[in-house]
Amino acid sequence: MFNSRLQIPHVFVLLTGVILVCCLATFVIPSGQYERRTVEIEGHERTLLVPGTYEALDKHITLDGVLLGRNETPEGKAAPVGLHGFLTAIPRGLEKQADIIFFIFIVGGVFGILQRTGVITAGLQKLLSRFGNSGPVLTIVLMTVLALGGSTLGMGEEFIPLVPVFLLVSKKLGYDRIYGLALVIVAAQVGFAAATTNPFTVLVAQGIAEVPLYSGLWFRWIFLVSALAVALAYVLRYGACIKADPSRSLMAGDDFVIAEPGGLDAYGPRHTAMIISCTLIFAFILLATTRFGWWMADMAGGFLLMGIVAAAVGRLSLKDTVDAFVEGMRDMVVAALVVGFARGIEVVLSQGQVMDTIVHAAASVLQEVPRYVAAIGMLFFESGLNLLVPSGSGQAAVTVPLMAPLSDILGLTRQTAVFAFTCGDGFSNSIIPTSGILMSMLALAKIPYGTWLRFMLPLFGLLMALSAVFLVIAVAIGYST
Repeated sequence: MFNSRLQIPHVFVLLTGVILVCCLATFVIPSGQYERRTVEIEGHERTLLVPGTYEALDKHITLDGVLLGRNETPEGKAAPVGLHGFLTAIPRGLEKQADIIFFIFIVGGVFGILQRTGVITAGLQKLLSRFGNSGPVLTIVLMTVLALGGSTLGMGEEFIPLVPVFLLVSKKLGYDRIYGLALVIVAAQVGFAAATTNPFTVLVAQGIAEVPLYSGLWFRWIFLVSALAVALAYVLRYGACIKADPSRSLMAGDDFVIAEPGGLDAYGPRHTAMIISCTLIFAFILLATTRFGWWMADMAGGFLLMGIVAAAVGRLSLKDTVDAFVEGMRDMVVAALVVGFARGIEVVLSQGQVMDTIVHAAASVLQEVPRYVAAIGMLFFESGLNLLVPSGSGQAAVTVPLMAPLSDILGLTRQTAVFAFTCGDGFSNSIIPTSGILMSMLALAKIPYGTWLRFMLPLFGLLMALSAVFLVIAVAIGYST
């Protein structure tokens, strides 16, 4: 079931190749644009497409523009992305994602401090002493907690520095790297897709679709439980397979050496004080994102406070604290930069003005099919578009302004269109190479992208099928409140 061969290049090579293909596509795909308007949703300004305003644009191609990007595009025309645009796409992607990149660096540094104090090792030993003989029980507990974080608070980037910790848990339980990564990313993405109260997807989409915020919650909770049950069954089955026969591991032969965090391993009152204080700070950070509109810089400041408190309680010297912080940031280099590389794809498609054409074409096709087919078509369209716009709130701003009125024409509720968006956007994050979170975690876990696909594609298919079933139910019952 799990054995086959697929060689995928390094993540930076892969993403650069995708950017190059997108640049070439801007010469082929017709350009066009919608008018846009700016509105405030959930305390943030969003730039939305205006339905019915799509206008095709002629291509304006000059040698100077292709090579140096120096030509001025006349009004009513679009310039394809040439050599200059290709070479600057990654720097511009890094610039646009600077807040997330530096957030990852800072959180990585804070986890470096926590590792140096020994609280992670001591806490793991305490956890494993209780559940060490029951890997499945610990798996269910951990994945449920992470899924709730992804579903209610839209947590994703926050979990990236946790990957080494979950690899260590997997190692001690007798599983492999795949299992360790699945504990965190599968759970997080299932929760993110179910989006019970996810502020970055469902609330943004409901605001754009003019659906009451937090409405339809009961349906999404049922879906979360169902999707998590499917994911747990799949992960536990894989774990049972490799426990019975290690050669069935997708990474059979991997030595799976994980460096355990240093520090005092014996769990004591100091570790309890550290865990309680850091948990309270973390809880306040999560509260502030929903109550006070905190974003990456604010959350990074909260994590810095967590690092300072941990160092003080752990009685680290200033030198040890700084060394641990720098080491933790160093471990996040690839993980952080991947986020900017991935954003370069959207930069290219927007510059070449072909993104609106793709959305317009999809909306035109969906308008011509029966409503049950259209609902499922929305699901697959959102999944495919996520390859090009791997941002939940960004994709909502591009597609929901069109899908919401389209659902009115098709006889679907706008709540159904929002549900199709959250499922399509969320589940595809677990397989697309343009997902900064996925590729960052794979880099940290040292798992080749192709190997991850062999594990994840069957589960992705199951989750998409489940989403389609729920969409059919949503259409049948007129899901709205």
